[in-house]
Amino acid sequence: MIYLDNAATTYPKPVSVQNAVQVALNKYGANPGRAGHAMSLAAAEEIYRCRTAAANFFKAPGPECVAFTLNCTHAMNYVLKGLLKPGDHVVTSCLEHNAVMRPLQKLSESGVTFTAAQVFPGDNDATLDAFRNAIQENTKLIVCMHASNVWGIRLPVDRIAALGHLYNIPIAVDCAQSAGVLTIDMAESGFDYLCVAGHKGLYGPMGTGMLVTPNGSNLDTIIEGGTGTSSFSMEQPQTMPDRMESGTQNMPGIAGLRAGMEFVNQKGIQTIYHHEMGLINYLYKKLSENKNVKLYTQEPKWPYFVPVLSFNVNDLPSETVSQKLNAAGIAVRAGLHCAPAAHECLGTLKQGTVRVCPSVFSTMNEMNALVSAVQKII
Repeated sequence: MIYLDNAATTYPKPVSVQNAVQVALNKYGANPGRAGHAMSLAAAEEIYRCRTAAANFFKAPGPECVAFTLNCTHAMNYVLKGLLKPGDHVVTSCLEHNAVMRPLQKLSESGVTFTAAQVFPGDNDATLDAFRNAIQENTKLIVCMHASNVWGIRLPVDRIAALGHLYNIPIAVDCAQSAGVLTIDMAESGFDYLCVAGHKGLYGPMGTGMLVTPNGSNLDTIIEGGTGTSSFSMEQPQTMPDRMESGTQNMPGIAGLRAGMEFVNQKGIQTIYHHEMGLINYLYKKLSENKNVKLYTQEPKWPYFVPVLSFNVNDLPSETVSQKLNAAGIAVRAGLHCAPAAHECLGTLKQGTVRVCPSVFSTMNEMNALVSAVQKII
């Protein structure tokens, strides 16, 4: 199988990640930090190693800023529902994933309002102006993706963060599609809340994610329970990361996530980005030669895109094209990709799109196989 659905979950996982999960199952089988015996302490040490690795990876102030979650959506819900109150206003973008839009829609039932700022691909000044014009007196948060999971369009999040701070508005950044592909420096960029998927560009197992923030104590909790600390108190701990980590953690997944971040560091983020973008640029040019293929953005180039490409074949339903590609041994994703707002923005809400996303393991031969398969469908 040629796997090109890496925007959903990267596959295959590096051997080092597979080994780390297996070691954790055998060596760290006890609840981390929940007991004084040797295996529990060893598991807690492994958890801490991963926190430290994540803090270094994203240039966060320290390991205490890293809370492990089930996924990026989980982390985003922690921020949105933990920070916003009735009467608050939020600025977001017109391209957002349902990980942002559905929580905002739910919060709107209790009096939270939001404005979706227009994104102008290739024109960061215009995008920044749209965000500026969307700010209101009661705006309490800017939340947006680093890069679109449908179009690969990259938002100028560093400039958006700086804009927010001029108005004393914090920013939460959805890095599901950028972590491990783009360099993220939390301190330099001024991000207040970083929401991360562990199972995509970080090559960790599914069921892993992170909320990285020095401001976790400011968030109300949406889940309470045992943390292994301050057990005498019926109140949820105030300090990070305990405040956001109730219940037993995904020990094998977290061990695999640390190995995934090490793998990315060893390969080099810039090396990974240039490899994947080279494949996407080649694919874009090949597909653009065929008048029966619909492409919806300009040629994806630095610094305006990440390696994600959506297309359609004539007026065929995107799901039909995906099924035919699957029959040819090529795995892609079709439909709305859990981001109807992004499709509405570019006029593909009815048809959806066929989405391609390579990984560090993808090859030029696989791109040629995809082009050939699309030609056969046509």
